[in-house]
Order: sequence, then C-alpha cells, then structure tokens
Amino acid sequence: METIEILLIEDNPYEAELAIRSLKSNNLGNRIRHIDDGADALDYLMSDEFLNSGLNYLILLDLNLPRVDGLEILRHIKRSDILTMVPVIVLTSSKEERDIIDSYRLGVNSYIVKPVNFDSFSKAIADLKMYWLLLNQWPQNGRS
Repeated sequence: METIEILLIEDNPYEAELAIRSLKSNNLGNRIRHIDDGADALDYLMSDEFLNSGLNYLILLDLNLPRVDGLEILRHIKRSDILTMVPVIVLTSSKEERDIIDSYRLGVNSYIVKPVNFDSFSKAIADLKMYWLLLNQWPQNGRS
C-alpha cells in the first residue's frame, strides 16, 4: 500500500494537539498536515499541491470551523469528481443527530465523536489506523 497522508482539519488547538499526539503515538505522526481554518482547508483541497499529490489522503474533519464549516467542506469534497474518492472521517465533539444525518447524507465515510482524554483519543486513533490504514482496501491506481 502507498503511504497515506492524514489531513487534520481542526481549529481547536487543544483538540488538534490531542489528535496529533495520538496519531504520533500510533506511528502516524510523520504523515500529518494540520489546517485550522475551513476556508484555508478548501483552498488547500483545490490547490495544485493537493490535487497533484495522488490524493493518497485520509481526511479527519471537524464540523465547527471558522469561515467555512465542516459540512460545507464535506459537500465540496463529495461533489467533486476529483476528490470524491478521498475518505473523510468526521471527528467532532457534536453528538447532534442533525450533524450525523447531514454528514452521512453528504457522503462521509465515518462519523466519530471525539473522546475528551488522551487515552480514549489514542484508542480511537489506533482503531482508525487498524481499519483505514491496515484493513481497508484502497484503489490501486489513484482515487478516480
């Protein structure tokens, strides 16, 4: 399997640090790009750097972001012929049924409510690693 990059879109510095520490403790720390603003995330997703990367990304997306919210980012990704195959995991503090329903209607691959402490967060990241990076089958020839 090719190297999978993780794009963490999270505006809360504490939660971003918790996620990055958890990713590093699960040996995923050298392949992380963190963006803390929704508009900046959309700009990056449309950039030549991202589009020419082979799209070997797993996106961890918070819903509550400044300027452009996570649902709008998800809508953009899943409506794009180029980006639609990039897996998106909503990783958010929202347990609102409306957010869960809207996320799945827009095509999210998974919806996870963020654990609040490091040990629980680390366990959730280990589970993500096991499924998405070890068990899940990725397309062999790109994402499209």
